[in-house]
Amino acid sequence: MVSQTAFRFTLDFLTSKPIVVEPSAEQVSSDAGLLSFRQFDERIGLTRQFAEALSDRRNVGYIGHSFLEMTRMRVYGILADYADQNDHDVLRSDPIFKLLCERSIEDDDLASQPTLSRFENAIDVGSFFRLRDMLLDQFIASFDKPPRQLTLDIDPFDDPTHGQQQLTFFHGYYDQYQYLPRVITCAENDLVLSVCLLHGTAHPALGAQDDIAYVARRLRAVWPGVRIHLRGDSGFGTPAMYEACEGLEMEYSIGIGMNARLKKYSDSLLKQALSQWEATGQPQRLFTAFWYLADSWPAQRWVVLKCEANSQGTNRRAIVTNRAGAKVLPGAAYDGYADRGESENRNKELKTGLLADRLSDHRYFANLFRLYLHTAAYNLLVRVRRAVTDPPPEPSGEAVPVEALAGRQRRHWHNRRRERDPLGEGQPCTWRTRLIKVAARVRESTRRVVVELSASWPYLNHFQGFCNASWSPLRPPQTQANP
Repeated sequence: MVSQTAFRFTLDFLTSKPIVVEPSAEQVSSDAGLLSFRQFDERIGLTRQFAEALSDRRNVGYIGHSFLEMTRMRVYGILADYADQNDHDVLRSDPIFKLLCERSIEDDDLASQPTLSRFENAIDVGSFFRLRDMLLDQFIASFDKPPRQLTLDIDPFDDPTHGQQQLTFFHGYYDQYQYLPRVITCAENDLVLSVCLLHGTAHPALGAQDDIAYVARRLRAVWPGVRIHLRGDSGFGTPAMYEACEGLEMEYSIGIGMNARLKKYSDSLLKQALSQWEATGQPQRLFTAFWYLADSWPAQRWVVLKCEANSQGTNRRAIVTNRAGAKVLPGAAYDGYADRGESENRNKELKTGLLADRLSDHRYFANLFRLYLHTAAYNLLVRVRRAVTDPPPEPSGEAVPVEALAGRQRRHWHNRRRERDPLGEGQPCTWRTRLIKVAARVRESTRRVVVELSASWPYLNHFQGFCNASWSPLRPPQTQANP
């Protein structure tokens, strides 16, 4: 156990009496809110399934820290803003982290930084295949009934590196040495289904068709009738991606870069939008759609093209899609593609909120494993967020449902929801401020462990509500099948 040196400071800014500051010999922690995450994790089995996917080849007689214990140390540490192994040299004696890892607060300390480093470097290739299945198993189990349609977003994000990590290269566009993680998320529940770590200068679509094919086959093995719609930006606009989606009978909406031919086809529409903007002073969005054949394509594909004119100037964007409705309502098809902006917010949560950009191990596979740890922490947060969500009632008397709101009405609704439901809509930093980061005194007797929170904690009601959600009966998981 870490024992700080005794000290005492006297502060005199309070004129009525001095303030004395000194350390306490009690077992205290600043991360008591993680206990509610641990209870919820026990219900869905995320960290346990994660650890079970790993091959542990150590001699049983010399094991002091199990893979499950170290998985929980890292996942819960990431949730609490401890992204590095070094943080656990102090956290290993924290009473809350000991409880999270099923240890008595009087037991020996948890794993040290060198032990965690050996853990992250010990993961073999077979474990990564099982971790890939674990993400899909957890995703499938998150639905209480078979979905009729799923919208999947595929996106990369830059991950700057600082050192001599394997397969990190200088990327001219991002102006940095980096990795390029790529994730597939679900728009219906925000969970990550698949993750991979590309080298720093890789094309975003490298191997993407294989990932999509595996995900689609796994999902259809459980839900044979599910319709899958894939969305991606122009980095995924390659013939291999189109052909993969068509071969899998998947709908797709994928961006395509503007070229001379597309500009020529849309020049008249852009002039029309500009003239209407100058005449009315109102922003203009006009759409056109047509069959288009690029030189590298074996057949024509449907392209939806948008022309905008407003106070910021003009803008043209286009997508390639095989959605049936795109031929009737091209504007609606484009808006459905534009909604993929929410997936970029999920990437932001994973990268910056849960610090997935801290891939600082030397070996590539160790950094890939780190990315899986951060993804597990993200998925646990998403599952918790959906369990406690409490959106405001839909406004009465509206002409359209909430899902169809746009512009100022849409922003007003989301502002109301964030005010009413700060945890259900909360970013990782909100969860840390309102629930995770809370001081507690921990006492253990022969019969029980008592964790004492402050009765004046301003967010105590959040903790109570979360605990009620964590203890509620869990719906039975659906039968899962491998392809």
